[in-house]
Formats: sequence, structure tokens, C-alpha cells
Amino acid sequence: MILIFGGTTEGRIAVQVAEEAEKPFIYSTFGPEQKIELVNGRRHIGPMEPENMIDCIRKNNVQLIIDAAHPFAKNLHKNIEEVAITTQLNVIRLERNYAEKEQNNPNIIYTTGYPEALAYLLKEGEKQVLFLTGLHTIPHFKEYWEKYPKRCTFRVLDRDSSRNEACEYGIKPDRLIFFNNETQDEDLNRLPVPDIIVSKESGSSGYFENKIKFADAAGAKLLVVSRPTLPKEWTEVFGPYGLRLAIDRLYPDFFDLHCGYTTGSCATAATKAAMMTLCGLTVNEKVSIKLPNGEPIEIPVKEIRKEGDRCSATVIKVSGDDPDVTNGEEIISSVRFIQEEGIHFKAGKGVGTVTLPGLGLPVGGPAINKVPKEMMTAEVMGLLKEHPHTGGVEITVSVPSGEELANKTFNPRLGVVGGISIIGTSGIVKPFSHEAFVSSIKKEMQVALALGEKQIILNSGARSEKTMKELFPQALTNAFVHYGNYIGETLALASELDVKEVSMGLMIGKAVKLAEGHADTHSRKVQMNLEFIKQLAHESLCLSETIERIDKLVMARELLELIPLSDPFYNTLLSHCMDVCRQFYPHGTLNLYLIHDKGQVIARQTNSQT
Repeated sequence: MILIFGGTTEGRIAVQVAEEAEKPFIYSTFGPEQKIELVNGRRHIGPMEPENMIDCIRKNNVQLIIDAAHPFAKNLHKNIEEVAITTQLNVIRLERNYAEKEQNNPNIIYTTGYPEALAYLLKEGEKQVLFLTGLHTIPHFKEYWEKYPKRCTFRVLDRDSSRNEACEYGIKPDRLIFFNNETQDEDLNRLPVPDIIVSKESGSSGYFENKIKFADAAGAKLLVVSRPTLPKEWTEVFGPYGLRLAIDRLYPDFFDLHCGYTTGSCATAATKAAMMTLCGLTVNEKVSIKLPNGEPIEIPVKEIRKEGDRCSATVIKVSGDDPDVTNGEEIISSVRFIQEEGIHFKAGKGVGTVTLPGLGLPVGGPAINKVPKEMMTAEVMGLLKEHPHTGGVEITVSVPSGEELANKTFNPRLGVVGGISIIGTSGIVKPFSHEAFVSSIKKEMQVALALGEKQIILNSGARSEKTMKELFPQALTNAFVHYGNYIGETLALASELDVKEVSMGLMIGKAVKLAEGHADTHSRKVQMNLEFIKQLAHESLCLSETIERIDKLVMARELLELIPLSDPFYNTLLSHCMDVCRQFYPHGTLNLYLIHDKGQVIARQTNSQT
């Protein structure tokens, strides 16, 4: 389960992403003001002290924390940090997008916190000051507004609780102006013109850029309270795609299907890394690129080379669970300065050339689609802005195995010859619906068979896949296929495609459902049946006291502690699973592996039918 701290625009984004998994999660907000509809989530309203968080985490088997709370919720961030250390859980910080600090603008003054901002105001003396920092920051500036009560105006939310709390702080009603969360942009234009505007560094969802424009138009100074720093150990993301990718990496079992990057994003990351090197900059293990929606994400860079006047970088394509022939392949971008102005693209080895009209690309040009070109151009132009150069830049994108891979795509039929296309509209490869998921399983199997694999290796997720890869080290990556919860449909597809041998890894939670006859093991469809498990225990001649204790089980994995791993129970369980699986895959060799949470194989069975 995931625990999300929200109450913000970022909180809504986190909920939208979590809902895609169709699995339970907890959404915690300080108060009830935010209206949000939860389908799979459970709402918690009220502050959480560290002991409350730890209790919630342990009771709900929370595996990951997402901090999507307000950037200035310092106490909450501190509590999350403390709890994460205690529970050894990873934390994802869903951050707002922040504009770069305008250090050269003399009318914008950045401070490290409220004490420094107060000191600045006291030094400035009596001025007309407009506070846009929010209701709960009023006490931080008490020394100033008590000294100049008629010169200070505070903007707060238009609700009774805000009026009452401001009154309790000691602010007169005529010193308050009100705004609506939905119309902040319009409200700014109706505010009184001050000498100084005080604002938090609130980011794009806090309308910070609009506050800068308002201050410029008013000829006022903008006094900015910089956002607090957060632990470096946390994973920082800036939008829904980055969040989804981070969840896939840190809690791989939450989503049945995982996201990946398009060839366009990989080419963009490689281009930026190569261009940074050409400009004399140091490139770390990852580079940050902007997706078409403006969201920054980081992509690992495998290798950088400099040869003469040209720099090249290599990125490994990660497709997630998309059945893509380019998964794991090298995407290489080579850049060099040229005399001709502008950004010019060339097809390197393994990238196709367009030979027919109708694709929206120039005939004779490289098969690099519009959006990837725009992404690469934006990154290059951004670097040229900081490191000017006379002339232009030539970008050559290559995929070493692209010509061979293209034969497994539609490119030859589309008139794209010599390689694959560099594509992508969002920059991210997202998983599919149920129907598309099952369709993708079929495509993955078809790709594996086309690559010469004789056996398909099925697993439910990252943990079981790790064990299966250890069992079959010689198999191609394409042979490993995730079935999610759709065991029956996956096996039926294997039968339809005449797969001669299937090996499947099962975790205990899915195995107890499958053994009872449920070929779709999703928790929405079927729950663990303790009576059936007791029947299996009877059949395996388990001790009576062991059978009685089964009634107290909450999670299937508790069986692994209750019943010794050497007990016949697990072979009995696997035999029932085999009987069910054979209904969907009646011919060929079927190997089943029951896998412990810690990775070892508890039991295995093989059945061959002609």
C-alpha cells in the first residue's frame, strides 16, 4: 500500500496516478477543505504525528510514502523524514515546478526563511506591504505589523475560518482581502498597489510567476521566502509521469504494468548529454529532459564519447511492460557544430529513412517524428542560450540494431527503410487497459517467438521475475512476460500461439486463489478463502493445531511462517494450481514454480501433455 500526504494540487496528481493501479492507498490531508473523490483510496483527515504515521504504516503494510504536501509544511516534512528513517521506507517528493531564481532582478529579494524576511522589512521601515504568504504565516511577521498596523494588508482565503483565525492573531477585518483558490490569477489584478509584496516561493501551482509579473507591473519589490530544503535521500519528481516512473522503481508491485521511455525521450536524453559534453559541461549518470507537457524527468546515460569535433552519448531504451522490440537497445545521438544555422537531423545507422509521403515527414529525411525533434531542439537551444556558438548543430541519431529490428515493425510497409523510427508523443510509454494489457501479453509472446525463443517464462511482477531470471539465465529478456493477474488469459494465449513450453512463477498470494479455480487473481474479483486453504492443509495431513491457526490469517504470506517450507502442503497447493492451468494450456510442457517473498523456490512441478 502507498501512503500519500496531500491537500494540494500535487496531492490531486498523486491520487490520479495511484488510482490507475486500482489498488488500495491512503490519502492524508491536514483538514477537510480539499474536495476530492477517491475510488480505491481511503481518506485520513487530521494531523499525523510520527507515532500515528508509524502505526498507520504498520497496520496497513505501507510500502512507500509520497509527500505531495505544501512545500512550506515544514513540520509534516520533518515528521515524514523521521518516520521514513524509522521504518526504512522510501519517500517520493512530488514537487511543484519552480522558475529559476531571477538573481539579476534587483526588485526580487530572496530570503532563507521568515526571520530573514522579517529582518528585511524592519530594516526598510514603514512601507505599504502586501502579504501573500497565507493565513498561518501572519505570526511570523507580528513584530512588523504591530509596529505598522495600518500599512499591512493580508490576503487570505475567502472563508469564515480564515476570518476568525486572522482575528485571533490580532488582525483587524479592514486589513484583510480575500481570494478564491480557483481565481488567484484574476484576484491579483484587483489588489492594492504596495511598496513591498511578501510571497513564498510557491512554484507554478502557487501562481508564483504571476506574483512576479504583478510586482513588476506595480513597481513593487518582491520579498520571497525561499522554500525549505528537503532530504537529499528522497526521490524528487515534478509531475504524473515522473511519479509513475518513481513508483515503478521503488515499489514495483504496486502497478501490474510498468512505464518506460519512448525512443524519442531516449534520443533526447542522449542528445542533451552529448551536447553538454560538446559545450564543455560535466554530465552525471543521469540527465534531465523536459517532456512535451513541460515535466522534467531524469534518464540514465550509459556512455559518452568524444571523437574529433563530434560528441556522442548512449542511452539504453527502457520500455517498461510495453511489448516493444527496442527494449534494452542502445539509442545513440551524435552532435557537432556546423556552419549552417539551425538544428539539423540526420539518420545514423539503424534509423530509417522516409521514402513515401503520408507520414508527415519529409521524403528522403530521417524517420524522426515531430515531437522527438521538438524535444531535442528545445534541449539543444537551451544549452546554446547559455553557451552561444556561431552556426548550427547537426544531430545524428543511431540505433545499432535498428535495421534488423525494423523487420519486426510496420516500417517496411510504411516506406521507412534502413531502420526503425524515433517516435513518441508524450515521451512516456504508459501501460494499457485490461484489454490492451492482454493484447500486449500476446504481442510480447509473439516478439519472443519471433526472436527464436522456444519457451515463454511468465511471472506476476518484479519479485517473481527476478527469481525466474536466476532460474533461466540463458533466456532472452523478451522471453520473460508479466501476466499481472490474468493467469488464465495469458496461458490461453500461449496455447493459441502454440508455445511448446511455459514456465510460470507464482507468489503465495496468487497461488492460493489460482488453486481454488480463480484464473483472474485480482483482489477486486476474488479474496483469499481460508476454508479452501484449510481443505488443502487437511489434504496435506497438516497438524490439527496448524489447521486451526489458519482461521487467524490476514495475509496469504503468513502461511510461509505458519507452515514449514518443507511441508507437503506447498506441493499440494501447486498440484491444484497445475490442474487449473491445464484448462487454459492443455498441450505442451508446463512448469510451475512457487516462490517465497524472499526469492527462493519453495516447490516446483512439471507436467507435459501432447
